[in-house]
Order: sequence, then structure tokens, then C-alpha cells
Amino acid sequence: MSDTLTEIQPAIPTPITTDEVTAITRQFNYGTWRIQKTWKPMHIVDAEGCYFIDAAGKRYLDFSAQLMCVNLGHKNPRVIESIAEQAREIPYMAPGYATTSRARLSKKLLEVLPEGLDKFFFATSGTEANEAAFKIARMYTGKTKIISRYRSYHGSTTASIAATGDPRRWAMEPGGKGQGFIFAPETNCYKCPIQHTYPNCNIACADYIEHMIRNESDVAAVIVEPIVGTNGVLVPPDEYLPRLKAICERHGVLLIADEVMAGWGRTGKWFCVDHWGVKPDILVTAKGITSAYMPLGLCATSRKIADHFEENYFAHGHTYEAHPMTLGPAVATIEEMQRLQLVERAASLAPYLQGKLEALKAAHPSVGDVRGKGLFWAVELVKNRDTKEPFNSMRDKVEGKPLVVDQIAAKMMGAGVSIQAWVSHFVIAPPLIVTEAELDLGIQALDDALSIADALVV
Repeated sequence: MSDTLTEIQPAIPTPITTDEVTAITRQFNYGTWRIQKTWKPMHIVDAEGCYFIDAAGKRYLDFSAQLMCVNLGHKNPRVIESIAEQAREIPYMAPGYATTSRARLSKKLLEVLPEGLDKFFFATSGTEANEAAFKIARMYTGKTKIISRYRSYHGSTTASIAATGDPRRWAMEPGGKGQGFIFAPETNCYKCPIQHTYPNCNIACADYIEHMIRNESDVAAVIVEPIVGTNGVLVPPDEYLPRLKAICERHGVLLIADEVMAGWGRTGKWFCVDHWGVKPDILVTAKGITSAYMPLGLCATSRKIADHFEENYFAHGHTYEAHPMTLGPAVATIEEMQRLQLVERAASLAPYLQGKLEALKAAHPSVGDVRGKGLFWAVELVKNRDTKEPFNSMRDKVEGKPLVVDQIAAKMMGAGVSIQAWVSHFVIAPPLIVTEAELDLGIQALDDALSIADALVV
């Protein structure tokens, strides 16, 4: 059998033009989170380092690391080789078996995760990892309700979208309440949802959650993105997460940290909670764990939660759990991050990027706020700085109305820079290998394109 397989020659693919690629994709695939008639997908044929390349040969600086996930940059040779090595060793095995890649990754994770998180469930996305976290929290506590926040995104499957605070959950309403999720105010010191002002607020948004816990009486967990991702890179005050952790411990409620986007060196620490020394009961992550080269999600729990299931049934699992093809490359990714010192690099580049963004704000009346940590930043646009009124609402996004940020992003693409735009802000999160010169290139493109928003300021 082996000799026969060795003799098989690879098939030569049928030639296909860019127009055909685009037309087939458009006709037979769904474009996610959009009205379909406006979707005109670009044909990408290559990517390397901090750039990707379209079919016409034009290079684009990947200023948001695709979906804030390609932390190593494109085509890291060691991670690519690890994928081939894993395929040769063992491409699939059911999750009831032990594999070498599973053991190696489990040991490697102990080097970088917050201390005390040492029992793992491997999924294939952040969405699935959050689904696992919700079930684990409910099984462990015997309680049902989970508190999330209004400016949040936790995934697109049934429970994870129910836990999502923004209007993307509308398609499965009224499932949120039916799924046991309730919502608290987000932490947004630029535009506080409960109209307080830091530091005089004494972290009222955390106290609000304690009030909810006391009055709901059946709360299993609180889930937060330590730094909110897609919904604006909302950085909490230093007191917030320690206060929230203390509240959860006082009431026997688990704290779930969703670090799908903010983890893996993005903020200048291995994980965002490390900035505040907070140890969550459950940490969920994905994206950067393989630099998105393979689809892997992780739900990591404390030992006290793990011990519960020594004598109690663990009621969760799926076919692709602990898939070897996803685990081997994760080890290589972590090793490459360590070798290249990318966590330290993100921290060292933060002051440079912050200075550039603050200069951008000073130069453009349409920029209301810039905020972030490490190489994870948002530029928020406003129609009026005094009122902080945005150009568009989240409802505009759902209804497919033209957005100012999309016009700016399109102009930047014309200049060879790709950036993630969401409603009224941009997420700047380049690969962690980015250089100062590449940061300059991206900021210059944004600087030039902001004239579109400046012309609309009132």
C-alpha cells in the first residue's frame, strides 16, 4: 500500500481565471456578516510576512493580520513544515485516544498560560471553545445564567451568539434569554454606557455586575473579553478586572476570560489578563494559537474545575476535538513566538504605534479616540467630538447601509493597505513581526484616507 501511494503523481489542476474564481465564490458561497449583493471578494493568490497579494500581483500590507489572527505573519516556514510533519505522522485520530501532538501541546501550554489553568479542551474555533466554557461552567456550578456585556462578541453558534452583546445576535432572538444569557454594561471610559467618568466612578461598571449577581441568584459565570476586540478595542481601567475577579469569588461565580482575539502576545503579554495579574477560572482562546494556519480553539480551566469531573460526567465533545493536524502546528507557533520574542516585540512597539495614532488624532477632527495595548489598537471616528456621535450605528451595519469606515477602508486598499473596519472604528492589529517602517506605511494610508471623514464632521 505504501509503495502504491508513493507512486501516485499529483493531479494537475484545471486552469481557472481570476474572473471565474470570483464569480464562482460569489455565486456558490455565502459572504459572512453582510448583505450578499454587495459582496465582491478579491482573489488572493499569495501571502508572505506582513503582506498578501492579489491575482494582479498587487501587494497589500495586512494591517489587521486578517481577522486579528495571523500573529506570526504569513508563511512562517517552521509552522508550515510542522503541518506537513503532522500530516505524515498522523493526520487524524478520534479524541478518545492519546496522541504525541496532544501531549506536546498540553505541556507547552503550561509554559505560557496564566498559572493555574492546566486542564484543556481542544476545539476548532473560538466559538466552539466558548460553547465548551458555557457548558463546563453550568455543569460545575449547577447554575444556569451567564452574564455577558453589551459590547461583546463571543462567536456565531447558538450559545456563543446568544452571549454576544452586539446586534449580530438578532438572527437567533429571542434565543439569548432562552439560552440563559443576561447583559451588563461594557467598560468604555471614552463613552461610558452608564454615564460615569473615570476615575471618579469608582469602577461602577464592575459594581453593576455584582448587583446583577445578587439579584439574579442563579449566575454560573461572568464572561468578558479582558480587552474587547471587534467592538472597539475597549481597554478597562487597571482596577476593573481585579475588582471583577474579587466579586466573582465573593459570590461563587466563575470568571471566563475570552482571549480569542487579545491573547497570544497581541497586547504585549502572553495573555491580556496578565496585565493585571488576574487568574480566570476559565480562559478561552483561538486565532493566534496557530497564527490561524490551522483552526484550533482552546478552553482551559482551573484544576478545581477539573477535579469536579473526576467523579462527575463531562458531557461535551465532538469529532474534531483535539484534532492532531491542529495541535502539532500550535506547538511550532508557540516555539516561534518564543524564538522571535514576539510578545516582547509587541510591548516594545506599543509606544511607537501609540505616538503615531495620537498624532493622527490631533490632525483629524473626525478621530474621537485612539486606545489600545501592545499591537492592538482602535481608531474611533465621530461626527462630532463634543457629542461623540458616531457616523454610523450598529443597526446601519446589520441593515447594509453605507458606512463611512468602509469608504475609508476602500481608499486604503487602493493605497495597498488592508484594515479591519467595524461600524465607526478601525482595528489596527498587524502581525507581531511588523516593522516600524510598515507601521508608518499603514498609518500614512489611514492619514490620507481620513479626509473622507473629516469632510463630514459637524
